[in-house]
Amino acid sequence: MTKPLEESLRRFELSEFRTEWGQIHRGIEKESLRVTNDGHLAQTPHPSGLGKALTHPHITTDYSEALLELITPVKTSIAETLDFLNDLHIYTYSVLPQDERLWVSSMPCLMESDDDIPLALYGDSNIGKLKTLYREGLGHRYGRAMQTIAGIHYNFSMPESFWPDYHKIKRSPLALQEFQTQQYLHLIRNFHRNSWLLPYFFGASPAVSKCFTQGRPHELEEFDEYTLYKPHATALRMGNLGYKSEAQKSLFVCYNKLDNYLDSLQEAMSTPYAPYQAIGMKKHGNYLQINTNLLQLENEFYGTIRPKRVGQSGERPLTLLRESGIQYIEVRILDLNPFLPNGLDAEQIRFLDSFLIYCLLSPSPECTQASYAEIEENLSRVVNEGRAPGLMLERDGKAVAFSEWANELMVDISHAATMLDDVHNTDAYTAACAAQQKKIADPSLTPSARLLAAMRESGQAFCRFTMSQAAATDAHFRAQKLSAQRLQEFQEASHLSVAKQAEIEASDDIEFDEFLSQFNAIAESHTT
Repeated sequence: MTKPLEESLRRFELSEFRTEWGQIHRGIEKESLRVTNDGHLAQTPHPSGLGKALTHPHITTDYSEALLELITPVKTSIAETLDFLNDLHIYTYSVLPQDERLWVSSMPCLMESDDDIPLALYGDSNIGKLKTLYREGLGHRYGRAMQTIAGIHYNFSMPESFWPDYHKIKRSPLALQEFQTQQYLHLIRNFHRNSWLLPYFFGASPAVSKCFTQGRPHELEEFDEYTLYKPHATALRMGNLGYKSEAQKSLFVCYNKLDNYLDSLQEAMSTPYAPYQAIGMKKHGNYLQINTNLLQLENEFYGTIRPKRVGQSGERPLTLLRESGIQYIEVRILDLNPFLPNGLDAEQIRFLDSFLIYCLLSPSPECTQASYAEIEENLSRVVNEGRAPGLMLERDGKAVAFSEWANELMVDISHAATMLDDVHNTDAYTAACAAQQKKIADPSLTPSARLLAAMRESGQAFCRFTMSQAAATDAHFRAQKLSAQRLQEFQEASHLSVAKQAEIEASDDIEFDEFLSQFNAIAESHTT
């Protein structure tokens, strides 16, 4: 055992980090808008060759019919995960019309109005209609444009073999599943405290097309005739123009105990909210939203990280968590990197794994309303001003320099990387941390700075530059061919998704009005 490894184990109060613990389970969900070759949002239906978005395991849609979501299966190999994501892109491009391609930035393409944003459609089943209605409600509540912002979700869990071992190490009196849930909440609390680091390292949305801000207040500056930006921003996607909600500012969602989290969201799902009551439930006989409560569904809460559990279609996420505990976590704070064909790469994944291991194994004080507010303020500062010289954050009520705190964190995260390097017989995790460390000293290395520099050097507005990157990505994937086995796998999944959707539609035995009434009644009953 080398001395650096001994130091790293001691940092986390471990006598060893077993080889099998390094078999992290991960999956990626990557959103991308379908656009025309002139940079406008595609108005065409979800391509039939991609199967049905309701039932396809790997290719679906998010808010809009034009917002594709590519989903990898859970794997323990980073290379296999990225290879699968790469193959999903190749297959998708092979099905897309020649006059369409995928937008490669998180902030959206050219749009004239909300009317240009078609809602995702999921067929004629009750559950399919509910999914579309949920999106209808989001549009009325927040505007459709906000919902076209794309991101990458990173799903992470420790291998099952880790939990009995760690349970013994911690000498916990809790039952194993309860202990696992508690430790994932522990991870989530630490993630929140330190989440500002991720948009600094990986944020790639410092600018946006002027058309995106039409009718919306903002504090952006003019970059050129067509583009707005903030000079030191890292990820406007996570700021007031993106996934922020005035209504949700009233929520204090606490992660000290699972019941705290579940009860907070359950209450929001059963509490009427006057502005949403003003929207109403129906207009001209058509539903406008699922209900008039603060949250229509659990997923309407815009968290940067979510506790998750796998369930069957139609099962409520909070019910699954309450009955069986946390199985994995979903990181939701990542931008698409327009310089990378897949939107992220192995180096970023290795850093994320190191960061999340650090969050899991480090002490994690319980959150309070004061710490919750401090976390939100720190994230806001880095999102809007992350590359500003002399940026200050707040830590336990005291001012601290961004660079000082970031460098302190990197020491601890590098200890987690050392342990992962050891079990994988590599130095790639430490190298991934070193690459991020350089960005602290030199902000020009960050994706957000690189994007602005490339726009200046090329003399291109945000949308024109992104289209040039999208064209290069289009050529990259269209030049590749899938193996016969992978092509057959994807084609069969598409065909099977059509049959599965038809089966769901045929199984409905009540009208949608009754289905929706029962759906809302069940949500209400969970709070009483």
